[in-house]
Amino acid sequence: MRLCKMAIPRLIACFVVYTSLGLIPSSLGVILRTMDKIVWANEFEPIELTCLIESISTNNPRIEWKKIKNGVPSYVYFQNRIAGDLDQRAQLREPANILIFNATRSDTAEYRCEVAAIEDQRDFDEILISLAVRVKPVPRCSVPEAVTVGTSTELRCLENEGFPAPLYRWFHNNKELAQDPKNTPKPVNTSYSINPDTGGLKFRIVKKEDAGEYYCQAKNDAGYAQCPSQMMEVYDVDILGIFLKSFGGVVVFFGLAGTICHSLKRGCFSKKGHNENYNWPAQNEGVEYGDADEGHFRHKSSFII
Repeated sequence: MRLCKMAIPRLIACFVVYTSLGLIPSSLGVILRTMDKIVWANEFEPIELTCLIESISTNNPRIEWKKIKNGVPSYVYFQNRIAGDLDQRAQLREPANILIFNATRSDTAEYRCEVAAIEDQRDFDEILISLAVRVKPVPRCSVPEAVTVGTSTELRCLENEGFPAPLYRWFHNNKELAQDPKNTPKPVNTSYSINPDTGGLKFRIVKKEDAGEYYCQAKNDAGYAQCPSQMMEVYDVDILGIFLKSFGGVVVFFGLAGTICHSLKRGCFSKKGHNENYNWPAQNEGVEYGDADEGHFRHKSSFII
């Protein structure tokens, strides 16, 4: 079938048409493909990123791998050797695959395989692969040591390492608590609620039967783990103890008040010298003062000159 005339001015156009229809011989260009463009791996396990060369004419093509994280590229295979943070942890496998011996969470990134073949008409091709490393969760439990009957409380399951984000389950005395307490076959305290996304276990009203050992389990695609079990005690409201403590406080208060009043009556807190008597000087018997409004005075007895 003749799609176009092979005139020199139209040679490029013909090449484009034939390429789009897949009619160009493989010897005219290097073509890459991969088994998976999105790859998942478990942490500390091996993973292989495939870069398959479907066609090529150049005997010794230049092969390079780059890691692109946060938009910044860096070499992981350059000048026929492993480089960067994969040094000593990976190797190139024929034809151009990268095998990572033990993937870590820091390996999560995009990887670009580039092949340059100078003897081919299409002398360059690249392919982009996304790698996500799953990380097993490591939960930590926060359980109150003691609570009182009738109060509310919350148990927490904390985790910040797992990838992807894990789901949580709670266990009481080695038996899993139902996500919906109303669906459990045995009668239990139905006032609790579990959030499988955040790991919270809330009791709206604590009962005596809620006492016991608790632990949570976190699970994602990389696996699961659980925290050590912790004991939670549940106590009745101690009305007599509260009364005795309150009564004792009242007694102590009145005792202190009585001591202070007694000390004040005895003058313990008066300043020195305030209780001394002050004697006013005697009036001159020779002069008798009149009323203040009269403005005069008179002799009581005559003076001898």
